[in-house]
Amino acid sequence: MFKSIKALLLGSLVLGSMVNAATFSQTVTAQDEEALEVQFVPTNNDGTMEARALPLAEYLSEALGREVNVTLATDYTTIVQAMASGQVDLGIMPPAAYVQARDLGSAKAILTSVLGKFDDETGLPLEDETTGSFQGEILVKADSDMQELTDLVGKKIATLSPNSASGYIYPVAEMINAGMDITKDVTLTTVNDIPSEITAVLNGQQDAAFVFEGARVVFSGAFPDNDLMEELRVLYLTEGEIPNDAIAVQPDMDEALQEAIKEAFLAMADTEEGVEIMSLWSHLGYTEVDEAIYDQIKEYTEIAAQ
Repeated sequence: MFKSIKALLLGSLVLGSMVNAATFSQTVTAQDEEALEVQFVPTNNDGTMEARALPLAEYLSEALGREVNVTLATDYTTIVQAMASGQVDLGIMPPAAYVQARDLGSAKAILTSVLGKFDDETGLPLEDETTGSFQGEILVKADSDMQELTDLVGKKIATLSPNSASGYIYPVAEMINAGMDITKDVTLTTVNDIPSEITAVLNGQQDAAFVFEGARVVFSGAFPDNDLMEELRVLYLTEGEIPNDAIAVQPDMDEALQEAIKEAFLAMADTEEGVEIMSLWSHLGYTEVDEAIYDQIKEYTEIAAQ
Protein backbone atom coordinates (compact mmCIF):
# COMPACT_ATOMS: atom_id res chain seq x y z
CA MET A 1 0.00 0.00 0.00
CA PHE A 2 2.80 2.38 0.89
CA LYS A 3 5.40 2.70 -1.86
CA SER A 4 9.02 3.39 -1.17
CA ILE A 5 9.54 7.07 -0.45
CA LYS A 6 12.67 6.96 -2.52
CA ALA A 7 10.78 5.54 -5.47
CA LEU A 8 8.11 8.21 -5.18
CA LEU A 9 10.75 10.90 -5.05
CA LEU A 10 12.67 9.66 -8.06
CA GLY A 11 9.45 9.32 -10.01
CA SER A 12 8.57 12.89 -9.20
CA LEU A 13 11.98 14.10 -10.31
CA VAL A 14 11.62 12.40 -13.67
CA LEU A 15 8.44 14.38 -14.27
CA GLY A 16 10.51 17.53 -13.83
CA SER A 17 7.53 19.74 -13.09
CA MET A 18 8.13 23.30 -12.01
CA VAL A 19 7.76 24.02 -8.30
CA ASN A 20 4.32 25.37 -7.47
CA ALA A 21 5.15 28.11 -5.00
CA ALA A 22 4.50 31.72 -4.10
CA THR A 23 7.59 33.90 -4.64
CA PHE A 24 8.82 36.99 -2.84
CA SER A 25 11.94 38.94 -3.81
CA GLN A 26 13.97 41.90 -2.62
CA THR A 27 16.45 43.43 -5.06
CA VAL A 28 19.63 45.22 -4.07
CA THR A 29 21.52 47.44 -6.48
CA ALA A 30 25.03 47.15 -7.89
CA GLN A 31 25.09 43.37 -7.89
CA ASP A 32 25.61 41.16 -10.93
CA GLU A 33 25.13 37.81 -9.20
CA GLU A 34 22.15 35.65 -9.99
CA ALA A 35 19.39 35.80 -7.43
CA LEU A 36 19.71 33.39 -4.52
CA GLU A 37 16.72 31.04 -4.48
CA VAL A 38 15.53 30.10 -0.99
CA GLN A 39 12.67 27.77 -0.07
CA PHE A 40 10.99 26.45 3.06
CA VAL A 41 8.02 24.26 3.99
CA PRO A 42 5.24 26.29 5.69
CA THR A 43 3.95 25.00 9.01
CA ASN A 44 0.37 25.66 7.92
CA ASN A 45 -1.49 26.40 4.71
CA ASP A 46 -3.91 29.07 5.89
CA GLY A 47 -2.41 31.78 3.68
CA THR A 48 -0.61 33.67 6.46
CA MET A 49 2.86 32.35 5.65
CA GLU A 50 3.12 34.21 2.34
CA ALA A 51 3.17 37.65 3.94
CA ARG A 52 5.54 36.49 6.66
CA ALA A 53 8.03 35.22 4.06
CA LEU A 54 8.78 38.71 2.72
CA PRO A 55 10.86 39.82 5.74
CA LEU A 56 13.09 36.77 5.25
CA ALA A 57 13.80 37.79 1.67
CA GLU A 58 14.54 41.34 2.76
CA TYR A 59 16.77 40.23 5.65
CA LEU A 60 18.87 37.88 3.51
CA SER A 61 19.08 40.40 0.67
CA GLU A 62 20.54 42.99 3.01
CA ALA A 63 22.85 40.54 4.78
CA LEU A 64 24.20 38.98 1.58
CA GLY A 65 24.16 42.04 -0.65
CA ARG A 66 22.29 40.35 -3.47
CA GLU A 67 18.80 39.62 -4.72
CA VAL A 68 17.04 36.87 -2.79
CA ASN A 69 13.82 35.08 -3.77
CA VAL A 70 11.94 33.13 -1.11
CA THR A 71 9.43 30.47 -2.13
CA LEU A 72 7.05 28.33 -0.11
CA ALA A 73 7.16 24.63 -0.91
CA THR A 74 3.77 23.03 -1.45
CA ASP A 75 4.78 19.94 0.55
CA TYR A 76 7.76 17.99 1.88
CA THR A 77 8.51 16.36 -1.48
CA THR A 78 8.48 19.67 -3.35
CA ILE A 79 11.46 21.10 -1.51
CA VAL A 80 13.48 17.95 -2.22
CA GLN A 81 12.56 18.18 -5.90
CA ALA A 82 13.54 21.83 -5.95
CA MET A 83 16.96 21.13 -4.44
CA ALA A 84 17.57 18.10 -6.67
CA SER A 85 16.66 20.01 -9.83
CA GLY A 86 18.84 22.98 -8.88
CA GLN A 87 15.88 25.37 -8.74
CA VAL A 88 16.67 26.20 -5.10
CA ASP A 89 20.08 27.19 -3.70
CA LEU A 90 19.18 27.25 -0.01
CA GLY A 91 16.56 25.18 1.77
CA ILE A 92 15.25 25.53 5.31
CA MET A 93 14.50 21.85 5.40
CA PRO A 94 12.53 19.54 7.68
CA PRO A 95 14.83 16.70 8.78
CA ALA A 96 13.46 13.85 6.65
CA ALA A 97 13.30 16.04 3.55
CA TYR A 98 16.90 17.08 4.15
CA VAL A 99 18.08 13.47 4.38
CA GLN A 100 16.35 12.62 1.11
CA ALA A 101 17.96 15.56 -0.67
CA ARG A 102 21.33 14.82 0.92
CA ASP A 103 21.22 11.22 -0.25
CA LEU A 104 20.54 12.45 -3.78
CA GLY A 105 23.68 14.59 -3.54
CA SER A 106 21.56 17.75 -3.68
CA ALA A 107 21.90 19.24 -0.20
CA LYS A 108 24.58 19.99 2.37
CA ALA A 109 23.63 21.10 5.88
CA ILE A 110 25.61 24.10 7.08
CA LEU A 111 23.60 24.72 10.27
CA THR A 112 20.87 23.08 12.31
CA SER A 113 18.12 24.88 14.19
CA VAL A 114 17.68 25.23 17.94
CA LEU A 115 14.22 24.68 19.44
CA GLY A 116 12.66 25.27 22.82
CA LYS A 117 12.46 22.17 24.99
CA PHE A 118 9.12 20.81 26.23
CA ASP A 119 8.31 18.97 29.44
CA ASP A 120 7.40 15.38 28.59
CA GLU A 121 4.90 15.22 31.47
CA THR A 122 3.04 18.53 31.15
CA GLY A 123 3.62 19.24 27.46
CA LEU A 124 4.54 22.82 28.36
CA PRO A 125 7.71 24.70 27.35
CA LEU A 126 10.64 24.54 29.77
CA GLU A 127 11.81 28.08 30.46
CA ASP A 128 15.25 28.92 29.05
CA GLU A 129 15.89 25.31 27.95
CA THR A 130 16.70 24.52 24.33
CA THR A 131 17.28 21.34 22.36
CA GLY A 132 18.74 20.09 19.11
CA SER A 133 16.09 17.42 18.68
CA PHE A 134 12.43 16.69 19.37
CA GLN A 135 9.97 13.81 19.49
CA GLY A 136 6.82 13.00 17.60
CA GLU A 137 3.50 13.16 19.46
CA ILE A 138 0.31 11.21 18.89
CA LEU A 139 -2.58 13.38 20.04
CA VAL A 140 -6.03 12.12 21.04
CA LYS A 141 -9.02 13.72 22.73
CA ALA A 142 -8.53 14.20 26.46
CA ASP A 143 -11.49 11.94 27.26
CA SER A 144 -10.39 9.13 24.93
CA ASP A 145 -10.16 5.68 26.49
CA MET A 146 -6.92 4.95 24.61
CA GLN A 147 -3.92 4.67 26.91
CA GLU A 148 -1.08 3.14 24.88
CA LEU A 149 0.19 2.86 21.34
CA THR A 150 -1.47 -0.46 20.51
CA ASP A 151 -4.87 0.98 21.50
CA LEU A 152 -4.79 2.67 18.10
CA VAL A 153 -5.78 -0.62 16.45
CA GLY A 154 -9.05 -0.05 14.62
CA LYS A 155 -8.74 3.74 14.83
CA LYS A 156 -8.63 6.55 12.26
CA ILE A 157 -5.45 8.63 12.32
CA ALA A 158 -4.66 11.96 10.67
CA THR A 159 -1.09 12.15 9.35
CA LEU A 160 1.09 14.53 7.41
CA SER A 161 3.01 13.62 4.27
CA PRO A 162 4.88 10.28 4.32
CA ASN A 163 8.00 12.48 4.07
CA SER A 164 7.34 14.09 7.48
CA ALA A 165 9.46 12.71 10.33
CA SER A 166 7.09 13.48 13.21
CA GLY A 167 3.92 13.59 11.12
CA TYR A 168 4.40 10.12 9.67
CA ILE A 169 7.78 8.35 9.62
CA TYR A 170 8.63 8.03 13.31
CA PRO A 171 5.19 7.15 14.69
CA VAL A 172 4.51 4.70 11.84
CA ALA A 173 7.91 3.03 12.28
CA GLU A 174 7.34 2.61 16.02
CA MET A 175 3.83 1.25 15.44
CA ILE A 176 5.35 -1.34 13.09
CA ASN A 177 8.02 -2.16 15.68
CA ALA A 178 5.20 -2.67 18.20
CA GLY A 179 3.74 -5.36 15.96
CA MET A 180 1.02 -3.34 14.28
CA ASP A 181 0.15 -3.71 10.59
CA ILE A 182 -0.53 -0.16 9.42
CA THR A 183 -2.19 -1.40 6.23
CA LYS A 184 -4.81 -3.36 8.19
CA ASP A 185 -4.90 -2.30 11.84
CA VAL A 186 -5.43 1.44 11.36
CA THR A 187 -6.80 3.88 8.79
CA LEU A 188 -4.33 6.62 7.93
CA THR A 189 -5.54 9.83 6.30
CA THR A 190 -3.06 12.41 4.99
CA VAL A 191 -4.01 16.06 5.59
CA ASN A 192 -2.33 19.31 4.60
CA ASP A 193 -1.05 20.64 7.90
CA ILE A 194 -1.09 20.30 11.67
CA PRO A 195 -4.03 22.68 12.29
CA SER A 196 -6.09 20.50 9.95
CA GLU A 197 -5.02 17.40 11.88
CA ILE A 198 -5.97 18.98 15.19
CA THR A 199 -9.33 20.11 13.83
CA ALA A 200 -10.08 16.59 12.61
CA VAL A 201 -9.46 15.16 16.09
CA LEU A 202 -11.41 17.88 17.88
CA ASN A 203 -14.49 17.37 15.70
CA GLY A 204 -14.30 13.58 15.88
CA GLN A 205 -13.48 12.92 12.24
CA GLN A 206 -10.21 11.32 13.32
CA ASP A 207 -9.36 9.48 16.54
CA ALA A 208 -5.71 10.57 16.66
CA ALA A 209 -3.12 12.73 14.90
CA PHE A 210 0.63 12.52 14.35
CA VAL A 211 2.25 15.89 15.18
CA PHE A 212 5.51 17.26 16.54
CA GLU A 213 6.22 17.69 20.22
CA GLY A 214 4.67 20.90 21.53
CA ALA A 215 2.17 21.28 18.68
CA ARG A 216 -0.67 22.13 21.08
CA VAL A 217 1.33 25.11 22.35
CA VAL A 218 2.65 26.22 18.97
CA PHE A 219 -0.78 26.21 17.30
CA SER A 220 -2.89 27.39 20.23
CA GLY A 221 -3.37 30.75 18.53
CA ALA A 222 -5.07 29.06 15.59
CA PHE A 223 -7.79 27.79 17.92
CA PRO A 224 -9.02 30.80 19.92
CA ASP A 225 -12.22 29.00 20.90
CA ASN A 226 -10.46 25.90 22.21
CA ASP A 227 -8.07 25.09 25.03
CA LEU A 228 -5.86 22.55 23.27
CA MET A 229 -4.01 21.62 26.44
CA GLU A 230 -7.32 20.73 28.10
CA GLU A 231 -9.14 19.19 25.14
CA LEU A 232 -6.28 17.08 23.75
CA ARG A 233 -3.66 14.91 25.39
CA VAL A 234 -0.55 13.06 24.29
CA LEU A 235 -1.20 9.36 23.89
CA TYR A 236 2.36 8.59 22.85
CA LEU A 237 5.75 10.25 22.45
CA THR A 238 8.09 8.61 19.97
CA GLU A 239 11.10 6.91 21.49
CA GLY A 240 13.25 8.13 18.63
CA GLU A 241 14.61 11.66 18.88
CA ILE A 242 14.20 13.60 15.63
CA PRO A 243 16.94 16.09 14.68
CA ASN A 244 15.84 19.67 14.09
CA ASP A 245 15.51 21.43 10.74
CA ALA A 246 18.60 21.81 8.57
CA ILE A 247 19.78 24.98 6.88
CA ALA A 248 21.02 23.32 3.68
CA VAL A 249 22.68 24.57 0.51
CA GLN A 250 23.63 23.10 -2.82
CA PRO A 251 26.83 21.07 -2.24
CA ASP A 252 28.74 22.94 -4.95
CA MET A 253 27.88 26.40 -3.65
CA ASP A 254 30.80 28.82 -3.41
CA GLU A 255 32.44 28.51 0.02
CA ALA A 256 32.43 32.27 0.59
CA LEU A 257 28.69 32.42 -0.02
CA GLN A 258 28.13 29.48 2.32
CA GLU A 259 29.99 31.31 5.07
CA ALA A 260 28.02 34.49 4.45
CA ILE A 261 24.75 32.55 4.70
CA LYS A 262 25.91 30.94 7.94
CA GLU A 263 26.74 34.33 9.42
CA ALA A 264 23.36 35.72 8.38
CA PHE A 265 21.44 32.88 10.06
CA LEU A 266 23.62 32.89 13.17
CA ALA A 267 22.96 36.62 13.57
CA MET A 268 19.17 36.27 13.44
CA ALA A 269 18.82 35.66 17.17
CA ASP A 270 20.48 39.02 17.89
CA THR A 271 17.71 41.25 16.52
CA GLU A 272 13.95 41.56 16.93
CA GLU A 273 13.61 41.28 13.18
CA GLY A 274 15.55 38.04 13.12
CA VAL A 275 13.63 36.57 16.06
CA GLU A 276 10.35 37.32 14.28
CA ILE A 277 11.61 35.62 11.11
CA MET A 278 12.70 32.51 13.02
CA SER A 279 9.26 32.25 14.59
CA LEU A 280 8.04 31.04 11.17
CA TRP A 281 9.42 27.64 12.20
CA SER A 282 9.60 28.10 16.00
CA HIS A 283 13.38 28.32 15.72
CA LEU A 284 15.23 30.04 18.56
CA GLY A 285 18.61 30.13 16.84
CA TYR A 286 21.10 28.06 14.86
CA THR A 287 24.22 26.07 15.59
CA GLU A 288 26.92 24.07 13.83
CA VAL A 289 25.64 20.80 12.46
CA ASP A 290 26.73 17.25 13.26
CA GLU A 291 25.78 15.34 10.11
CA ALA A 292 25.60 12.05 12.01
CA ILE A 293 22.48 13.18 13.89
CA TYR A 294 20.45 12.84 10.69
CA ASP A 295 21.48 9.25 9.97
CA GLN A 296 18.82 7.66 12.20
CA ILE A 297 16.12 9.10 9.96
CA LYS A 298 17.18 6.72 7.18
CA GLU A 299 16.62 3.72 9.46
CA TYR A 300 13.16 4.94 10.48
CA THR A 301 12.25 5.77 6.89
CA GLU A 302 13.08 2.24 5.74
CA ILE A 303 10.87 0.75 8.45
CA ALA A 304 7.96 3.12 7.77
CA ALA A 305 8.12 2.43 4.03
CA GLN A 306 7.60 -1.32 4.46
